[in-house]
Amino acid sequence: MPIIALIIIGAAAGFLATRLMRIDTDMVTTVVIGMAGALIGGLVLRFLLTVMGMLAGFVGAVLGALLLVWLWQRYFQK
Repeated sequence: MPIIALIIIGAAAGFLATRLMRIDTDMVTTVVIGMAGALIGGLVLRFLLTVMGMLAGFVGAVLGALLLVWLWQRYFQK
């Protein structure tokens, strides 16, 4: 099933990309362009989400540490 979905999504993405770029290709080339684009785009998007996920975790950790320092200064330090 994933192969059929990849072909369908690749055909749609390739069709849209070839129309936006105003190039005229046959159906096989359009599907191959779409499938390759989906592969490249998926890898790039997965990489960006991984990097942003790590960055979001770091930001969360810093905010949590800041909250603990504030609580420590406010309520426990005399």
